[in-house]
Amino acid sequence: MNTPEKLKKGDEIRIIAPSRSMQILSKEGIQLAKKHLEELGFYVTFGQYVETCDMQKSSSIQERIADIHDAFADKNVKGILTVIGGFNSNELLPYLDYELIQENPKIFCGFSDITALATAITAKCHFITYSGPHFSSFQMIQGQAYQTESFKKCVMSSETYTLQPSEKWSDDLWFLDQENRNFEPTIWKVYTEGEATGTLFGGNLCTLNLLQGTAYMPNLQDCILFIEDDELTIPELFARDLTSLLQVSGAIKGLLIGRFQKESSISEEQLHFILDKHPQLKNIPVLYDIDFGHTQPIMTLPIGGTITMNTQNRNVTLLEF
Repeated sequence: MNTPEKLKKGDEIRIIAPSRSMQILSKEGIQLAKKHLEELGFYVTFGQYVETCDMQKSSSIQERIADIHDAFADKNVKGILTVIGGFNSNELLPYLDYELIQENPKIFCGFSDITALATAITAKCHFITYSGPHFSSFQMIQGQAYQTESFKKCVMSSETYTLQPSEKWSDDLWFLDQENRNFEPTIWKVYTEGEATGTLFGGNLCTLNLLQGTAYMPNLQDCILFIEDDELTIPELFARDLTSLLQVSGAIKGLLIGRFQKESSISEEQLHFILDKHPQLKNIPVLYDIDFGHTQPIMTLPIGGTITMNTQNRNVTLLEF
């Protein structure tokens, strides 16, 4: 798997909206996120159609495709961040110019619904993409230090490093109230002990499953999976979606599960009940309550990269990213 050129200070980052429109963000939030990225040394530009907004808070396929192609074709653009997630980035997959994208590999980062787009690019164009903060994520104040440090290490450096748990995490509506946050101590937890090294694939579980049976789904055999889901899931849905992914994956080497939002009602007891159904998960390392997904803060992970996970030390080391 190829690795796109790492970002450095002075580089141009293009903001695009392949899922929901930037119009759903507040002007203050946009300025906060832009300022934070500029403080990291980046020059921030925006796609032509980032603020176009239709009845589903997105824009046309043609407009979203145009902004993606423009971002990859522009030689001045070194990195691409998505505005936010949503529900419809998989609409774009048949219309992308994968030859253009493959000839212009760049840092591409987002999470949630962006799982479909990032995974398809990695599968079709053979370079690493990144599951990490959106542009909108950089407007968050408390918890930003952990998120930013992980982002910088993953997309601005090639030096192997070990991810560490955040000190604390939150599941509150921080984008509505930055001051009154409710945090809890972070603990990464072990379901099955062990150590594994492999290629990393995954992201938002229900979104990744949209790729099954298409040309955009990578071969997951012998990979390490990372999965998460948001507040719209419930234990029964998560169980069904996990079963489907494990069936299509075949044998995997390890499993990382992001921390669930409280509204999903997937308690530790429910999660263990779900995982207990799958014999293969008794024989590979499984960590859960990890710092990725829809709680804050989140780390940045390389889709198509190589990692080692070790449950004894409860850590994840990025080797190729």
